Amino acid sequence: MTLSNRQLRYLRGLTHNLKPVVMVADKGLSETVKAEIETALDHHELIKVKLRGDRETRSAWAQEIIAQFGAEPVHIIGQVACFFRRNPKKPVIELPRASNK
Repeated sequence: MTLSNRQLRYLRGLTHNLKPVVMVADKGLSETVKAEIETALDHHELIKVKLRGDRETRSAWAQEIIAQFGAEPVHIIGQVACFFRRNPKKPVIELPRASNK
């Protein structure tokens, strides 16, 4: 699912009030952390993740989350990354239409 600019702006606005639900630190993307990310995406659709590492490590973790979970990056700023993945069975967030009309 590719998000339009309008949908990304909408989701970025929603992320301001979110607290990080998962923290990735020294042990990286362990199986436990991956399970937490999967559960959070299924339940919330839009999540904030705290990435504690150097720039290259944070970037690699973010790319792995995008690839492994099919999540769309909403934005990545410093040590905080926000991801969105639609729950096909129980959608939580109503996205605006893709067109800017």
